[in-house]
Amino acid sequence: MLIKKPADIASSEITPQSLYLNRRKFLAGAALLGAAAVGGGILRELASPDESAYAGARIDGIQKSKFSTDEKITPEKDVENYNNYYEFSTDKYEPAGLAKNRRTRPWTVKIDGLVKNKKTLDVDSIMKLASPEERIYRHRCVEGWSIVVPWVGFSLSELIKQADPLGKAKFVEFTTLNDPGQMPGQRSGVLEWPYVEGLRMDEAMHPLALLCFGMYGEQLPNQNGAPLRIVVPWKYGFKSAKAIVKVSFRADQPVNSWQRSAPNEYGFYSNVNPNVDHPRWSQARERRLGEFTKRPTLMFNGYGDQVASLYSGMDLKKNF
Repeated sequence: MLIKKPADIASSEITPQSLYLNRRKFLAGAALLGAAAVGGGILRELASPDESAYAGARIDGIQKSKFSTDEKITPEKDVENYNNYYEFSTDKYEPAGLAKNRRTRPWTVKIDGLVKNKKTLDVDSIMKLASPEERIYRHRCVEGWSIVVPWVGFSLSELIKQADPLGKAKFVEFTTLNDPGQMPGQRSGVLEWPYVEGLRMDEAMHPLALLCFGMYGEQLPNQNGAPLRIVVPWKYGFKSAKAIVKVSFRADQPVNSWQRSAPNEYGFYSNVNPNVDHPRWSQARERRLGEFTKRPTLMFNGYGDQVASLYSGMDLKKNF
């Protein structure tokens, strides 16, 4: 069977997103009606009452952030229904449904490695380390699409300061949930699980690097990385690890999952760079979700004034 790559697919061949989502809503509704006809107990068993206090819950006390862009925000329904989340599926429309009943409580994050304060923290205690901020960030994926999202969280540096890294800690590694029972995509060999990402320490400490637990004023949906993820807005989206369960501080550079899988295509740094193409497509232009006209890709995703100094003297084509 011939499977087309994204670059081979003409826009005329793509089903409009609204039609696709409406079709899925109709099929989902039909399935639920059928289940109800068989027995209401089935629906009660599928529901997860323990999650009702978290999924989509409003976050109080959100402050506006000086780091926000003034660009038009991508509609919430688009961001929630079009996701790169291979732990659930390689189909971008499927994670929203497949992740719906994933459990996000209880949830703890282990802090280990080269730190003075090794500990395991409950996610709800982590969310209280600093006042929540709404940061409207551009977010670009390596496949050539982008979004503008009002993420909610605070600087990753707040968590790092709690850990108190040793001087020889030069990198931060993020390990995400490995649970094939809840994440059907992990039953495949598309990647080596669990998913691992990493940042250089100065990148992780940069005020733009966000420890994120919400968006659009509410706690993160499962398909967007609940209950805790990072957002690194000047890097391609796969660097922003979702569903984090461990943060490790290391002297050596970690090998992130995509770098391990395809090192000629995905490097450690993965800064948004229109001058460095993916081997199978150009990165010079991008399509904003919900729009049809492509726009030029901005160096460092438009955050060059803030982060370019981190890479002074580096060959960004070699350190891609």
